[in-house]
Amino acid sequence: MTENFKKILLQKHLECNKCPSNESITHLFKCILSLLFPDYSNKRLSTIDLIDGRLSDIFHSMTDMLKINPSLSPSKSQTVTEEFMSSLQNIEASLQLDIEAIYEGDPAAKSKEEIIRSYPGFYAIAAYRIAHRLHNLGVKFIPRIITQHAQHSTGIDIHPAALIDHSFCIDHGTGVVIGETTVIGHHVKIYQGVTLGALSVKKADANMKRHPTIESHVVIYANSTILGGDTIIGHNSIIGGNSWIINSVEPNSTVHYVIGSNQVQKVKQRS
Repeated sequence: MTENFKKILLQKHLECNKCPSNESITHLFKCILSLLFPDYSNKRLSTIDLIDGRLSDIFHSMTDMLKINPSLSPSKSQTVTEEFMSSLQNIEASLQLDIEAIYEGDPAAKSKEEIIRSYPGFYAIAAYRIAHRLHNLGVKFIPRIITQHAQHSTGIDIHPAALIDHSFCIDHGTGVVIGETTVIGHHVKIYQGVTLGALSVKKADANMKRHPTIESHVVIYANSTILGGDTIIGHNSIIGGNSWIINSVEPNSTVHYVIGSNQVQKVKQRS
């Protein structure tokens, strides 16, 4: 290893002194999640004073993280943290609706506690909802690290900038990809292997809507791929497994493969 290369490495490390580590960001996420859902906590917070203490720990951890590297946030670190903390009640309420949707949508779910403790779909959605709020506050790359932590844990990749309404259900979930400009309505259910992606990966299209819109009360079965920013899946539709869709689907439709036919895909309007 040359001395010049060592100097390059040293400079990189010196410049990264202000970068919060992925481990510290993941720890912050887990602290938030364990506050909202004691199922993830090793220590039960049995008094209001303990709740206040955990809130204070999260507040100071996030504030310090943003203060050390001001480029992470467009506003003062304390202001951003205060706005995020004021959102925790709404985040928890949204996640309760997601839990309800998963429970009602999965006959195998024996209890809501089981969903919180063991369902990868819930864990990935929880990471998304926390990361999405930080994204909306203008925080840079921390939201992405939170959702990537969830992706490593669950196999579910949700971009924090995606817009996902309440009562969202991911069943099983491994291999699910939800792109940056995806819009999903309420009471949507998707299964493993679903991709909501872009038709184009040109860098020039970075600021365009590249991913589909899924309207409310849609079910998308396993291994289906839906691509394109102009693609809209109309409300109350069912997308069968292994479908490949690059054009919009009318509301109240069923899309599926037809076995033993020259017709690869069939779109049938449902009453």
